[in-house]
Amino acid sequence: MGTLAVTGETDADQLLLDDPFALLLAMMLDQQIPMEWAFKSPLRLKERIGNDFSAERLAVLNPDAAETAFKEKPALHRFPGSMARRAQDLARHIVENYNGNAAEIWGSANSGEELLARLKALPGYGDEKARIFVALLAKRFGIKPSGWEHAAGPFADDAPRTVADIDSPEALAEVRAWKKAQKAKGKAKSD
Repeated sequence: MGTLAVTGETDADQLLLDDPFALLLAMMLDQQIPMEWAFKSPLRLKERIGNDFSAERLAVLNPDAAETAFKEKPALHRFPGSMARRAQDLARHIVENYNGNAAEIWGSANSGEELLARLKALPGYGDEKARIFVALLAKRFGIKPSGWEHAAGPFADDAPRTVADIDSPEALAEVRAWKKAQKAKGKAKSD
């Protein structure tokens, strides 16, 4: 059981804690929209496509149906069409490489570097997002393969800089304040 509390909605946060695919999907969606919006979206998608919410289901869902689910108001992302396609790519990758079991990505990783490489191979995950996810797994779920700190890079520290550091509404406010201060200094969250 993890300690993530980012959405402000009990059901949305609980899905992220219970469902590794939902967590990966939320992290993928966390770009160019508020963090809470991204992390609420897996629950909204689950409600729209039915209780059979899984990587397997999303991977084979008719692309038009997926796009409709992403575009239904409120939209699941600022760019719902392209994110629906990317979400299906992510689901297909998990089905093809991990038999649909998203937790296998970290469950069978022998090191932080292997975990980082697996995350970077996911559709919609670049270097920074993958490093943040390594930190998220370690800080919020206690999943700490050897070398995770190195793999997470600057996100392994105690600065309240990302979703990996959010376990309460107060922590969310601290992350927001930290990001605002970094932006005012002209620095990125990795600085």
